[in-house]
Amino acid sequence: MASVDASGMFPGSNAEEVIAANADWLKPHFVDDDGMMPLSIHALVVKSMGKTIVVDTCLGNRPVAGFDAMSHLGDQFLHDFAAAGFGVEAVDFVACTHLHFDHVGFNTVLVDGQWVATFPNARYLFGRIEYEHWDAGNPGAAITFGDAVKPVFVAGLADLVDTDHKITDEVRFAPTPGHTPGHVSVHIESKGERSHRLGDVSRCRFAAGGADASRTSQRARRSAGAGDRYAFRPAHRRPHQEGQRQLPTGGLVGNRYLRGARGCWAQCEGGPPR
Repeated sequence: MASVDASGMFPGSNAEEVIAANADWLKPHFVDDDGMMPLSIHALVVKSMGKTIVVDTCLGNRPVAGFDAMSHLGDQFLHDFAAAGFGVEAVDFVACTHLHFDHVGFNTVLVDGQWVATFPNARYLFGRIEYEHWDAGNPGAAITFGDAVKPVFVAGLADLVDTDHKITDEVRFAPTPGHTPGHVSVHIESKGERSHRLGDVSRCRFAAGGADASRTSQRARRSAGAGDRYAFRPAHRRPHQEGQRQLPTGGLVGNRYLRGARGCWAQCEGGPPR
C-alpha cells in the first residue's frame, strides 16, 4: 500500500474543491482526512490455453527517485509469487499495460550488479507506441525505464507489439491511451465470460463534479465498456474499490497481499493453482 496526495492526481484542476464537495462518498475509503489517496499496486497472473501470463510486475526492489516509500521493497513479491504456485521460469509472457515505474518493477532483478530478466523464458510484450515514447527520453513516470525495461529489450526478450495485440485466443490487448500515449488494457474472454485488466484506467466521478481532470493529457480519450457478465481489475484499487464477478473457469479469484503490492491471479482453465 502507498498513499499519494489526492489533489495531485488532477494537476491543473480544481480538485481540492471537488474533493471537499464529494467528501461524503470519498471518505474514508478513497481519501483520508489528510487528503491522501491510498493506492495498492497489483500484479495479475493469467493462465490461458496452456500459457502463463503475468500482467504488470509492480514496483520491484530498487531505489525509485522521489518515491522513498516505494523504494527498496525487497523480494517478498517473488516469494509470494512462488507460494501461489508459480515459477518465474514457467512464465510465457509478461504483458505491460504501460511502462510507468510501478508497473514494470519486477521485470528485472539485480544479479551481480546487472539488471536481468526476472522471467528468463518469457517474452516481454511492450506496446510499440509506449516503448518508443519513453525510449525517446520523454519526461514522466517511466523513471525506471533504464533498469526495468531497457535491459529486457537489449537482451532480446522483448517484443514491441500493436495496441490490439492478441496473446492467446482468450487474452488480448485493447488500446486505452490517455494515461500514457500507448497505454493498453488487457481483455480476457473465456466461455462467454469477460474480464478487463484496466491498468491505470478508472472511471472517475470528478468530471461530472467539475474537476478539469480530462485535461491532464492531450491524448486522453474517453472509453466505456458494458456487459452483463464481466470483471474489472484496476491496477491501484483495493478490494472494496474493485468491480468484479467470478468467471466460471476460476478467473479473478485467489487474491494475495504482497509486500508493496497486491498480487492477483486469474485462471482461464481449471481451478486455482496448486
